[in-house]
Amino acid sequence: MGQEQTPAGRTVLAEPAWRPSPRAKTLWAIPAAIGWVIVVIAEVVWFLSDSAHRPWQVLALVITLVVAAAHVAGVPMWRYAVHRWEVTADAVYTRTGWFTQESRVAPISRVQTVDTHRGPLERLLGLATVTVTTASSAGAVRIPALDLATAEQTVERLTEVAATHQGDAT
Repeated sequence: MGQEQTPAGRTVLAEPAWRPSPRAKTLWAIPAAIGWVIVVIAEVVWFLSDSAHRPWQVLALVITLVVAAAHVAGVPMWRYAVHRWEVTADAVYTRTGWFTQESRVAPISRVQTVDTHRGPLERLLGLATVTVTTASSAGAVRIPALDLATAEQTVERLTEVAATHQGDAT
C-alpha cells in the first residue's frame, strides 16, 4: 500500500491491494437469500389462506421476487467490489461495507492479538475471518472472507511482523 498525491499536493493513502476470496459473494448471498425465503413463505401462506385479494397478493409476490433477486445478487457483488485489505510491515489496512463504508488503518505497533474465526458457512465454503485486536477504542480490525490458506498465512505474517516491532500495543 503506497501513498498518492492529490492535485492539491496532499498525500493520501492508496486503497488496500487485496480482495476477499471470490467465495465471499456466496457467503454474503446465503443469509440474504434465507431472509427472503422467509418473506416469500409468508406471502405464499397469505396467498393460500385468503383468495379475496389475489391481485394484491400477486403484485406483492412479484415485487418481493424482484427486490429479493436484486438484493441476493447485487449486494454481494457490491460488497466484493468494495472490500479490500492489506498487511504491510507498518500497518493493517482494511476497507469494508456496502451501504456504509469504513476504512481502517491499524499500526502494527498497536497489535495485541491476531485471531481467526470460522462460522458454519465459512467452514462450508473454506473461508475464515482474521481479527486483529489493537489498543484502539474503535475496536478490532476484521479482514472477512479470506480463503483459509490465505487467512493462516496472514496470521503468520502478522505475528512475525508484530514480533519485530517494539511498540507498546496499549
